[in-house]
Amino acid sequence: MNERALAAKTEAFFRGRIGVATVDITPPVGIYARNWGAAKHDVADWIHRKLTLNALVLCETDSQQPAVFLDGDLGWWRSLPTFRRFQSRLLEALKLDEASLIFGVTHTHASPPLTDPDPDLPASDMLAEFLEQVYEASVKVTLQAMKNATEAVVEWKTGRCELAGMRDLSDPDGERLICGWNPDEPADDTLVVGRISDLEGGLQAVIVNYACHPTTLAWENTAISPDYPGAMRETIQKTLGVPALFMQGASGELAPRYQYVGDPTVADRHGRQLAYAALATLENMDPPGTRLAYKGVMESGAPLAVWKHALVTPVSLLKRKKVTVEMQIKDWPTADELEQQRQACTDRALEERLRRRRNIRRGIGDGDTLELPIWVWRMGDTILVGSPTEAYSILQRTLRERFPERTIVCLNLINGTTGYLTPEELYDLDLYQVWQTPFARGGLEKLIAGMTEAIEEIIQD
Repeated sequence: MNERALAAKTEAFFRGRIGVATVDITPPVGIYARNWGAAKHDVADWIHRKLTLNALVLCETDSQQPAVFLDGDLGWWRSLPTFRRFQSRLLEALKLDEASLIFGVTHTHASPPLTDPDPDLPASDMLAEFLEQVYEASVKVTLQAMKNATEAVVEWKTGRCELAGMRDLSDPDGERLICGWNPDEPADDTLVVGRISDLEGGLQAVIVNYACHPTTLAWENTAISPDYPGAMRETIQKTLGVPALFMQGASGELAPRYQYVGDPTVADRHGRQLAYAALATLENMDPPGTRLAYKGVMESGAPLAVWKHALVTPVSLLKRKKVTVEMQIKDWPTADELEQQRQACTDRALEERLRRRRNIRRGIGDGDTLELPIWVWRMGDTILVGSPTEAYSILQRTLRERFPERTIVCLNLINGTTGYLTPEELYDLDLYQVWQTPFARGGLEKLIAGMTEAIEEIIQD
């Protein structure tokens, strides 16, 4: 029996020029930072932890256009036009095509909104300054990551973390579903960890891909905070001495079991829990550039199977593509009609809901369909795939089942924000994610089919 016939299944490897950099994007106290309808405050009055913007640059060779992933401690884009203007400037400044740039957010609910100036919001001028700060930081951190890029290898390992719980709960006092921990339903606990090492085996950075809403801190919190990703980054940095990037997974129905608090120490505890799970997954990995291979039998008191670490030749293949899938839009009011409803509304929480729905409608337009973009990257045998939606975790579970020989890294809320995508059977229920989304029944299933096709194409190319 040769070594290839009996070898420990290893996660995917990619070798190329890889660079990482990080920059502080913490806004000033006093900026508008209301992200909860129930909040009684509008502006942040202290800083819990700094917000960071992190860049990961990948390319096969010096001459190849890099693929750039940006990871920001940010909430979400309030409208697609705002992101598209931001994206256009960034692509021009970095000389990238659209398929080669992914701007991801952690989805913290304790940062200033990514929005254009709005005279109806307090300190609106500060929001414009913050958006420009994020743009300038994006250029700076990407150029620094490009400068830092050296020959390196990224390897992936799948682990588990119990931070996330399922958050669709039947209202004990009514017939609707409410957003909060449902102890009777399991949650997707999949954790995918990337380890970036130089060719001598020295650790350079860690990537954490996990699906869980950063909604620890809620309406009582008045601080700027990255929520749990902040303590996750700090714990890994202190333990390993390298930066940690975060990739938010398909977390439409996933959130911490204990959440909606004003105490930032709870967010820190959640972050350490995720960090420790990532560190345990890293400890479970073989030494950089190796895998266990069967070497034969040692006769002792028992016949002993001998496994040794053997070198692996990483794949130096990097592809990226952007495709679209046509999505049906609900029969919603127009953006102007929603704005009229918002202006007439006197309930603070309901007014916030109408503002968000208006922003979504402005972003997708007043038509009945939307060409929803999908980004797919192939890094060796690893597939990174995402969209600007908040998809339920069945998306990542389905893709991992369909491509069991690949490491699948799924991303929510990349390159803009549109809305939730829930399984079609939930459309018959009174559920926040259903009435919040602009997408009609069957949208999640269309996205899964579109991503499946895109992955099959990038594998075959």
